[in-house]
Amino acid sequence: MTENNVIIFDGVCNLCNWTVRFIIKRDPQAVFKFTAAQSTFGEATLKRNGYSFENPESILLFKDGEILSKSSAAMAIAAELSGLWKFLSVFRFVPKKLRDNIYDWVARNRYGWFGKKDECMIPTEELKARFL
Repeated sequence: MTENNVIIFDGVCNLCNWTVRFIIKRDPQAVFKFTAAQSTFGEATLKRNGYSFENPESILLFKDGEILSKSSAAMAIAAELSGLWKFLSVFRFVPKKLRDNIYDWVARNRYGWFGKKDECMIPTEELKARFL
């Protein structure tokens, strides 16, 4: 299995699950595939690439042999979405350290602000092909 255009997300995080549904709605060409960090595939992929699967702190995007995380992953994902979302890439001119500091602040507070599930999201039948 090639890990291209695969998004790894925290499957128990409500914000992360909302983000996956947001991406799916705006990805009519089905560019992205998804896997929860807590899934067998996600856990193995994270471990193989030196990331923690026990406490995923960032969305990861595997794209063209590269692993993007935090704000870089978010901007690369947005660039592929339909509508005006691709214009979020303008934030690439903001220093990465500043972008990632904001990302980290949201990530640290996501469970408190948006809640957490006891188990990972189960994709619907029509979406199962997009989940690894």
